[in-house]
Amino acid sequence: MRRVVTAALAALFLTLLTTGTAWATPPGIPSPSTAAARLGTLTVASESHQSTYDRALFPHWITISGTCNTRETVLKRDGSGVVVNSSCAPTSGSWYSPYDGATWTASGDVDIDHMVPLAEAWRSGAWAWSTAQRQAFANDLNGPQLWAVTDNVNQQKSDQDPSTWQPSLPAFRCAYASAWIQVKWAYGLSLQSSEKTALQNMLASC
Repeated sequence: MRRVVTAALAALFLTLLTTGTAWATPPGIPSPSTAAARLGTLTVASESHQSTYDRALFPHWITISGTCNTRETVLKRDGSGVVVNSSCAPTSGSWYSPYDGATWTASGDVDIDHMVPLAEAWRSGAWAWSTAQRQAFANDLNGPQLWAVTDNVNQQKSDQDPSTWQPSLPAFRCAYASAWIQVKWAYGLSLQSSEKTALQNMLASC
C-alpha cells in the first residue's frame, strides 16, 4: 500500500512539474515509464576525450529574441512575476530551485544549469559534433536541458552525472532522472554503467 501511495504522489508531482500547474519548468520531461524505456536504448560505454574538453566549444548564451539571450529567456520562463528592463535583465521576480527547494528573489542567486553538463556531454559523444550542434545543445529551450537553480548548488553539481551527484530533494529525483535520460536520448549520447544503475535506482523511487 505504501508503495502505491508513494507512486501516486510521485506521479502527481511529475504532473504538476510538467504541466506548469506548479512552478514553471522546462518542457519535454517524459513519464517515468517512457524514461525507463528510453534508458534501455542508450549505449553503455566508457567516457572518452576528457583531456580535449573546452567550454568554449559550446557557444552560449546566444541571442534568442530581441535583447534576450538564453539565460534571460530561461529566467523569464521559469520565474514567477519576472519583470525585465530594456536589456532583458530581470529587475524583479522570484525563482524556485527544484534541486534544493530554495526560492530566490535576486536573479544573481540563480544559475542556469545544463541538466546534462557540457563536459559530460563532451565525454559522452559531443566531442564528435559540429560547433553548430554543440551550440544547439548548450542553448536548448525545447527539452528539459536548461534549469533555473540555486547558484552554489549548480556549482556543486559541476559536471557530475547521477552516479556521483543527485538533487538534495529526494522527491525531485524522479523528475531529475527522467529529464537526464530524455536529454541523453534526444542527443544520442552514451552513458556509463554506474550512471545507468544510478538512473534506474532513481526511477525506482517514482
